[in-house]
Amino acid sequence: MATSPLIELNNGTKIPAIGLGTWKSDPDDVSNAVSYALKSGYRHIDCAWAYVNEKYVGNAIHVSDVPRSEMFITSKVWCTYHSRVEEGLDQTLSELGIDYLDLYLVHWPVPLNPEGNHPVFATVPVGVRDIDPSWKLSDTWKQMEDVLKKGKVKAIGVANFSEAKLAEILPTAEVIPAVNQLELHVYNPQHKLTEYIKSKGILPQASSPLGSVNSPLLTDETVVKIAQKYSLNASDVLIGYLVAKGFSVVPKSVTPSRIASNLTGTLDAVKNLTPADIEELDGLAAAGKQRRFVTPPWPLDLGFENWPPYKT
Repeated sequence: MATSPLIELNNGTKIPAIGLGTWKSDPDDVSNAVSYALKSGYRHIDCAWAYVNEKYVGNAIHVSDVPRSEMFITSKVWCTYHSRVEEGLDQTLSELGIDYLDLYLVHWPVPLNPEGNHPVFATVPVGVRDIDPSWKLSDTWKQMEDVLKKGKVKAIGVANFSEAKLAEILPTAEVIPAVNQLELHVYNPQHKLTEYIKSKGILPQASSPLGSVNSPLLTDETVVKIAQKYSLNASDVLIGYLVAKGFSVVPKSVTPSRIASNLTGTLDAVKNLTPADIEELDGLAAAGKQRRFVTPPWPLDLGFENWPPYKT
C-alpha cells in the first residue's frame, strides 16, 4: 500500500504531504471517497465547516479500520466565526465525531458579521458580503492560540492569507501559523508568497493543485509533454510538481481510480521529475498562463497579486 511522505511542521507535528480534499463533495460521495482513501493509504483528510459535509466525513472515519491516532484531520473556522472560534471548532468536532483536530485553519482572512442575515454568507441590503470592520484578524488568531492551548487542536494555521494579511497577525502572534493553505498550481504558483511564508517557517499547502473542474491544466502542452516522458498522467505531474517543491497538497476527488492515482501517481512523479522539469513548470504562469480559479467576491483587498479587483 502506498503511503504519503511526511513533512514536519514548525511545532514538530508531522503532516502527510498528500491528503484528500473534500471541498464541493456531496454527502454520499464524500463518505465513500474518504472510506476508499483511507483503505488506499491516505491518512490526511482536509475538511471545513463551510463545506457542509463534515458529518459524512465523520461517518467514514468511524467505520474505518484505521486508528484515529494514525489519521491527520484538518478543518477550518469559517468567516462568520472569527469572533467565536471555539464555538465553530466545537461544531466541527461534533460533526466529525472526534475530540481533537490535527490542524485547524482560519479559512479566509475575512471576518463576516456573526449576526448577519445568513450563517455562511451574510450580506448587506445591496447584496455585498457583510464584513465586520470592527473585528481584527489578530483577535481571531488569539482565539486560535487559545484552542491550541486547550489541546483541542494539535496545530493551527491559516488559509488564503497574503503577506499583507499575515502582517496583521504575525507581530502579536505567540504561535506562528504552521500552514498557509493557498490556491497553488502551475498557473498560479505564487512564487514570491511561498518563498516568504517558508522564510517564516510556514508550510505552503495547495488546495487546488489541479485547478478546477474541466481545468486547462490537465491539457497544458508542457504538462502533457512531461507526463508522457515518464508515462504518467497529467494529474500526477501537476500534484507531484508541488510535492517535489516541498509543499503539502490536498487534491479533491470522489472517483476511486483518481483518488488512488493522486497518491500513487504523485509518488511516481516525485521520483521522476528533474530540476529542469520543475523549472519549466515554474515558468508557465510568467510565460502568459497566469490564472486563478477561486476568487470569491470579498469586498476588501486581500493583498494578493493577480487577484481581480473588487467591483462595487
